[in-house]
Amino acid sequence: MSEIQDPKSVQDLTGVVQTLLQQMQDKFQTMSDQIIGRIDEMSGRIDDLEKNIADLMTQAGVEEIEGENTAKEEQGSA
Repeated sequence: MSEIQDPKSVQDLTGVVQTLLQQMQDKFQTMSDQIIGRIDEMSGRIDDLEKNIADLMTQAGVEEIEGENTAKEEQGSA
């Protein structure tokens, strides 16, 4: 225990702890940046998916209306 009370040992220990904390902070920041990047990418994909679904719904709606109009025209001409 006398080593821990030695000022040089305390400074060394403090340095090691500070280095370890800095490394942990750097790793956390890297992971955080990666997560945010993936969330942004996923957000873009969701936006694209919503647009594609809306386009498909519009096309389906237009086809239904065209189909109904065609059926009505056929009935009217018969």
